[in-house]
Amino acid sequence: MTNIRAEIVAVGTELLLGQIADTNAQWISQRLAAIGINVHHHAVVGDNLQRVEEQFKLSNERSDVIIVTGGLGPTEDDLTREAFQKLSGMEIVEHEPSMKKIKAYFAKQKIDMTPNNRKQARVFADADILDNQTGMAPGMIVSYGDKTWIFLPGVPHEMKRMMANDILPYLQRLLGEDTIIKSVMLRFIGIGESRLEHELQDLIQQQTNPTIAPLAQNEGIATRLTAKAATDEEALKLIERTKQDVLDKVGEHYYGEDEQSLQASVLELLKDQGKSVAAAESLTGGMFIDRLIAIPGASHVCRGGIVCYDTKVKENVLRVPSDLISQYGTVSEPCASVMAANVSSLMDADIGISFTGVAGPGSSEGHPAGTVFITIHEKSGKQQTEKYTFYGDRQTIRKQTVLKGYELLFNLLK
Repeated sequence: MTNIRAEIVAVGTELLLGQIADTNAQWISQRLAAIGINVHHHAVVGDNLQRVEEQFKLSNERSDVIIVTGGLGPTEDDLTREAFQKLSGMEIVEHEPSMKKIKAYFAKQKIDMTPNNRKQARVFADADILDNQTGMAPGMIVSYGDKTWIFLPGVPHEMKRMMANDILPYLQRLLGEDTIIKSVMLRFIGIGESRLEHELQDLIQQQTNPTIAPLAQNEGIATRLTAKAATDEEALKLIERTKQDVLDKVGEHYYGEDEQSLQASVLELLKDQGKSVAAAESLTGGMFIDRLIAIPGASHVCRGGIVCYDTKVKENVLRVPSDLISQYGTVSEPCASVMAANVSSLMDADIGISFTGVAGPGSSEGHPAGTVFITIHEKSGKQQTEKYTFYGDRQTIRKQTVLKGYELLFNLLK
């Protein structure tokens, strides 16, 4: 089967209420795109039998492969099986291996199993059953007419394990092609989506194989390259050739590929150059150092950080002169400059970076929310201070500030 039209349906009222975000659909879409399957629709439906059935009817009419997440649990509002049964008329039976697993779990935990937990072992009689290695409810693959229905738990780590182990290999076989599909994500910083697309316009217009797809991300911009070939080696060669064409145009903004984060790239550069970093953080409250320490190997480059949110901490710990603060304020270039220099000195770091500003929601020292100063101080005495105005809520401004700090460091070290 070629040109598969795929659809992802998330079942759960909590998604509609905004209590949790539907990150499952995003993750699944990325994996399907990587093997050449296009997702035409995302749908979210609440825990209501009639509405779930109506959504399933619509999905069945317009899509070839429908992946449903959620609604397989033990409670009364877990209605995915019942809704599909109303559509298909398929028999639901108890899957004995799953039931044994559920009973064993409760016995091991020394908890009485309530009768409704049996519901999690209920499956369609003709389904291919997918073992849930990290949870209770099994997944299912069901053929209904000429459509393929895939039912997965809504818990992300359970869903991801089934997708990786069972669903993606199954779908690649369903494609019925001897073609190998390879994909790589190139990641960029310091360039907007429209500018990146403009710079790559001639390559995008000429694309055949590999294809080029610019994508906006939470942190920076990415471009996905996808190649089809008879062998892995051929596909990788095609990707490498197109990657070089892309980097010839926008390579100055490139920092890594696939799951590589900007902070991981900065850490690698620091290690390669034998340099260390320390941070003085006011409005970011330790967020910069936290992201660096989250990466294995950070101890080789990270001296530590000082959260200097209060003015007295700036004065007494970071030794920012009180007369400087009186004259210029804490939200200022002079204050940021001294913070970066002194944290470098106090922690014997090759590079000191400081963050001071107004996270909001209100103004401070006459500066509106989003006003930020970032200074990078090198042991040689060289300094760079930048002023920015960011927009958004308090948390967004803090995240943008940290991202900009890593961008400045990356550009310094590359």
